Amino acid sequence: MNNYKQVLTLLSGLQLNGMAENVEHEINEAEAGKISYLNFFKSLLESELTYRRKRKLERNLSGAHFEVIKKLEDFTFKMVTGITKTDVANLIDLRWLDNHENLLFFGPPGVGKTHLAVSFGMKAIDVGYTVCFERMTGLVKLLKNREIQRSANFRINRIMKASLLIIDEVGYTPIERKEANLFFNLVSELYEKSSIIITSNKGFDSWAEIMGDQIMTVALLDRLLHHAKVFNLDGGSFRLNGKEN
Repeated sequence: MNNYKQVLTLLSGLQLNGMAENVEHEINEAEAGKISYLNFFKSLLESELTYRRKRKLERNLSGAHFEVIKKLEDFTFKMVTGITKTDVANLIDLRWLDNHENLLFFGPPGVGKTHLAVSFGMKAIDVGYTVCFERMTGLVKLLKNREIQRSANFRINRIMKASLLIIDEVGYTPIERKEANLFFNLVSELYEKSSIIITSNKGFDSWAEIMGDQIMTVALLDRLLHHAKVFNLDGGSFRLNGKEN
C-alpha cells in the first residue's frame, strides 16, 4: 500500500471524511503553489469543518420533516395584512428562539401561515438549530402511539430535544379530550425550554371547543402566550390566486 492510500485509510479510520474527500485536491494545490506545511494543514482542517457543517445541515433538514421547502424571500407581503417586512426583519436574527419565545400565526386558509412557519424553520436550521415540523393531526397520532410504536417514541424524543417545534394547522379538525391532554402535556414540557411556532385558522375564542376542555385550554394558552409574538394574517388566498404560499 502506497503512502497516499495509507493516508486515506488513516483519515477514514479517524472519521475525518472531509479531509479524505479533499486531501488529493489540497496536495495538488500545495505542490502547484508551493504552499507551506502550515497552510496545507490549515486548508485540510477547513475542509473537514466545511464537510461537518454540511452534514449537520443535511441531518437537521432531514430530521425536520418539512413537507415542502419555503423561503422568506418568496413570501408576497403585498397580498397579506398582519405582518410586514419590518416584522420579519426583526425576527430573522432569531433572538426569539434563543429566548424560547413562540410565534403564532392565525388567519384563514391560503394567506401564507405555513410558508412563514417553514421559512423561519429553515432560517433556524441554516444557523445550526434543530427543528421539527408536524401537522397537528400527525402530532396527535405520534403522541397517542408513543408508548406502543418505536418510531413514534423516537420522533417524540427528537421533538423534545429540538430547539424549535412547528405545529401546523391547529384547529382544522377537533380532537378528543385525551388527545388534548397529551398535547397540553407536550406544550407544558417544552415551556421555556424550546420555541414553538403554531399556525391556526381558528382564533383563541374557538380553541376551547377544539380542545374540549375550557380549563385546560386556558392553561395551554397561558403557556403558549407567556413569551409569544402573535400575528393575525388576512388577505387574498395565494392558492386561489394561483400562487402557492
